[in-house]
Amino acid sequence: MVLSKTASESDVSVHSTFASRYVRTSLPRFKMAENSIPKEAAYQIINDELMLDGNPRLNLASFVTTWMEPECDKLMMASINKNYVDMDEYPVTTELQNRCVNIIAHLFNAPLEESESAVGVGTVGSSEAIMLAGLAFKRKWQNKRRAEGKPIDNPNIVTGANVQVCWEKFARYFEVELKEVKLREGYYVMDPEKAVEMVDENTICVAAILGSTLNGEFEDVKRLNDLLVEKNKETGWDTPIHVDAASGGFIAPFLYPELEWDFRLPLVKSINVSGHKYGLVYAGIGWVIWRNKEDLPEELIFHINYLGADQPTFTLNFSKGSSQVIAQYYQLIRLGFEGYRNVMENCHENMIVLKEGLEKTKRFNIVSKDEGVPLVAFSLKDNHRHDEFEISDLLRRFGWIVPAYTMPPDAQHVTVLRVVIREDFSRTLAERLVNDIQKVLHELDTLPSKLSSNVKASDGEDGKPAETRALESKKSDLEKTREITTIWRKFVTARKQKMNVVC
Repeated sequence: MVLSKTASESDVSVHSTFASRYVRTSLPRFKMAENSIPKEAAYQIINDELMLDGNPRLNLASFVTTWMEPECDKLMMASINKNYVDMDEYPVTTELQNRCVNIIAHLFNAPLEESESAVGVGTVGSSEAIMLAGLAFKRKWQNKRRAEGKPIDNPNIVTGANVQVCWEKFARYFEVELKEVKLREGYYVMDPEKAVEMVDENTICVAAILGSTLNGEFEDVKRLNDLLVEKNKETGWDTPIHVDAASGGFIAPFLYPELEWDFRLPLVKSINVSGHKYGLVYAGIGWVIWRNKEDLPEELIFHINYLGADQPTFTLNFSKGSSQVIAQYYQLIRLGFEGYRNVMENCHENMIVLKEGLEKTKRFNIVSKDEGVPLVAFSLKDNHRHDEFEISDLLRRFGWIVPAYTMPPDAQHVTVLRVVIREDFSRTLAERLVNDIQKVLHELDTLPSKLSSNVKASDGEDGKPAETRALESKKSDLEKTREITTIWRKFVTARKQKMNVVC
């Protein structure tokens, strides 16, 4: 006698994933399913959905690294299960982090003695690094004001309106007023003169940007330092500078070594940099470096011992993976100064190729500068018929993700497109992008203007006001949509009824 057994739905082995029930029926999206599913099916379901994401290599909106060498990928996977904060259990990982801090501090010309260790910490990115630096400035300012018997309830930071949103988060989360220097057309970074004018006795620091998110331009930190030195002498204050070098910190030392922006300037007390941008590491690593120990108040550092030994910690989070720290150390020793310089020079050269290609179309104004982060920010010379947002939308059909955005106040009437040149953006891709942009421009030239499709501002021949005709037009379009929807519903219902008939 042959014995047979009917397997339950939960223990069926998937021999052909796409022939199984698991890819023919949907799983609950916002509740946990009652039964398990095979690992092959779980992988395939998630993998299929992820195919609809954009291609990271063609995401030209992001500064974040999207390619690393296979050897580094192996190191990251081998350490993915190590908790970065378990310093006693993973002492070598801790040592690698300390080496990274010291290498970066020397790169930024920190005034360290021969055997002196740098003061800094790895973070999940520049946002956390900025929060930590801001907290250090706030606490130092508070301590000084308390010692002088002065109020501590109105701290402020002076920045340009071009700062990244993490500065606004810091200001809101930690109750610090953000005093922004407004931009103007043709000048899209913080004006040092105006910034120093806004400084008062409650200013905990002035934040300068080395590589604006908007157009990649470096702010004049040297000019800011000199002006602030004079103001501090006149007023008796000691207002310091923080440099947000998230994008430019791994560019300036290699492309512009003579540029004074770092700890060579006496008022620069802390610098943050994103390892996952031009530090050439995948997303999830940033660094903040202080000039010396006196610039990081001791009371902000916590000491714990429940993991096996005394461990100092100054972070906003706690547990996190070790992979990115190890990857950063790999890049620093693998590339060295020569390797980083070669990568940055290649990025700069590809930026020039893209910029010159766009200029040859004679349709764009270049908003970015040659000196700065290797990116090209550009705007249409004539955007009356079609605008930059339409170009951004149409480029997605070719796979390119190119952002369009308006500038902050007082240059919000300016709209730009921006292409970030990363290590994995080759000259071939730059040339291909220019060709695709030309195709988009040609297509837009054949399409009616968005403005012409709108109702004209003047009254029509029928005597009706423009507002009335606009409402009637919208109503007519809505009615047509409803009619089409009704017809399709009737058609689908009839089809279902036929399919339910038993033959």
